Amino acid sequence: MRKANSNVVQAALSPQTEIILNSIADGVFTVDPEWRVTFFNRAAEKITGVSAEEALGRPCCEVFRASICESVCALKSTMETKKPVVNRPVLILRADGKEVPISVSSALLRDESGKVIGGVETFRDLSLVETLRKEIDRQYGFKDIISKSPAMRRLFSILPEVAQSESTVLIHGESGTGKELVSRAIHSLSPRAAKPFVAVNCGALPDTLLESELFGHVAGAFTDAKRTRAGRFAMAEGGTLFLDEIGDISPAMQVRLLRVLEERTYEPLGSSKTVTTNARIVAASNRDLSRLVEEGLFRKDLYYRINVVKLELPPLAQRKEDIPLLAAHFIERLNRMRNKEVAGLSQEALAVFMRHDWPGNIRELENAIEYAFILCRQGMIQYQCLPEYLHEKNSCPPAHIGGLTLVDYERNTILNALERNDWRRMATARELGIDKNTLRRKIKRLNIVREEAG
Repeated sequence: MRKANSNVVQAALSPQTEIILNSIADGVFTVDPEWRVTFFNRAAEKITGVSAEEALGRPCCEVFRASICESVCALKSTMETKKPVVNRPVLILRADGKEVPISVSSALLRDESGKVIGGVETFRDLSLVETLRKEIDRQYGFKDIISKSPAMRRLFSILPEVAQSESTVLIHGESGTGKELVSRAIHSLSPRAAKPFVAVNCGALPDTLLESELFGHVAGAFTDAKRTRAGRFAMAEGGTLFLDEIGDISPAMQVRLLRVLEERTYEPLGSSKTVTTNARIVAASNRDLSRLVEEGLFRKDLYYRINVVKLELPPLAQRKEDIPLLAAHFIERLNRMRNKEVAGLSQEALAVFMRHDWPGNIRELENAIEYAFILCRQGMIQYQCLPEYLHEKNSCPPAHIGGLTLVDYERNTILNALERNDWRRMATARELGIDKNTLRRKIKRLNIVREEAG
């Protein structure tokens, strides 16, 4: 049995406690009031690459060399505020120099009389979780776009070639489908990646403002134009200019834009000086431009100028297999931004999400999850946390989700949670937000069995 360097901590940690702490998969260490390590379990040795003999008696910052040691140390926060820290993600530097992602939790260490005699910190190796996350990103992600639908995968396959060309691109898709993300991916993969990417929403501005916004103006060109101002074409010189909602511009602006595309020149508002542009145009619209051409609302010659390469983005209703992926992505991002511990969607919430048609597409999905984060502090996002309009439209959850029964989804949800928690039922029950006896009954009913590694 290892001997701790502090008699006080030895009194706090009985031999039986040490045996238990040495048998668990999470790293555990304790410190005295001077931050010297007084206990270091076997899992801590394995995760850090530092033996207990090396760690005992040393300041914990020398042992861990973590990204938060000098700024927002979890133990220091607990010692000062008397409040525990739970599952804070950090990076530590192993003894071999390798960075390891971990999540840390800390609490005060007290003796039998309640006097604070130090602190205790537990930490979990997230390397496998991070590896799995990167593998998912590799399989289903392209730049910042996430999808496993066949239509989007086909688009991913041609984007590098589209990006390398100098052709004008037209992206068509409903609002909220990610048109700007695709345009940014095209820019970042192109030879122009080191130059600016500039976006402008053509539908948000009236003609006079849009003309000045695109082409700039000289001092005195109009009332309040007290100084010369460069437009978006000048700002995007050598890079990419993204013209969103191009179907909303007026016929007069269509004529000006056509000239720029044909001659690669323009004049700032109020100027007679011709300026040459070398910005690549990527246009986007949620309207069917070919139909607008037939109706006489969009110039045919401009349409063919911007429709050199056309990319179609399917609405979320046609790629519902992406909803779990996108939801997990937004939950992970919001956890980081808001320092929360939301584990994912409950089976009922996921059922509602799979049933909904998402007229607002990915943007609506992101907003729904952000709303749920307000009501959900930790564990799984439950049905009650979803926006009210989803309750009204989904008062009777469907029996099937994307070809799978709710029983299948329940089984998968529990199985995934068990694997994430190394089959520790208490931790799994906490993550799922259910009682451990309820979890036991569900495991038995759903015939969930841990497969032994062969």
